[in-house]
Amino acid sequence: MKYVPYLLSVLGASLVWNLAQPAQAQVAYGSYIGIGPAIGFTDGVQIGGVIAGRYKLLEAPISLRAQVLIGNNTAIVPTVSYDLPLNWQADAYLGAGLVLASGGSSPVGDKISFALQPGVDYMIPNSNTVLFGNAIIAFDAYRDSGGTAVSVQGGIGLRF
Repeated sequence: MKYVPYLLSVLGASLVWNLAQPAQAQVAYGSYIGIGPAIGFTDGVQIGGVIAGRYKLLEAPISLRAQVLIGNNTAIVPTVSYDLPLNWQADAYLGAGLVLASGGSSPVGDKISFALQPGVDYMIPNSNTVLFGNAIIAFDAYRDSGGTAVSVQGGIGLRF
């Protein structure tokens, strides 16, 4: 019985120490597939749609992503992204990959090119819904001019 006050003080100090440690946000978990609008800005304004997918690697802040841009012509943009947590529901990311254009002018060019993809994912609390938004910047994206193509897309997805 004479050790109870010491035991309580050790437990109290341990509790205070654990509560005093700063919380660190984790990358928002969840793979998803979604749809939404896409707008290309480089070769005139092109309006179309996007089908987007993310496969989250659970142990690393890395995701495999793919976007299919649908409009006058189709382009597929597979990327690998580094995910940076903003809070418990959201993360920002920067992806790198390729634009695989179907031949005609798409919102991200008309040939195979290197692409960067900055974006944000937001997981709506207490649901399987995701809001996403990103840009695709394709370098040397046109056969004739070799210029850079830029498109912006966003939408809503379902986590799995």
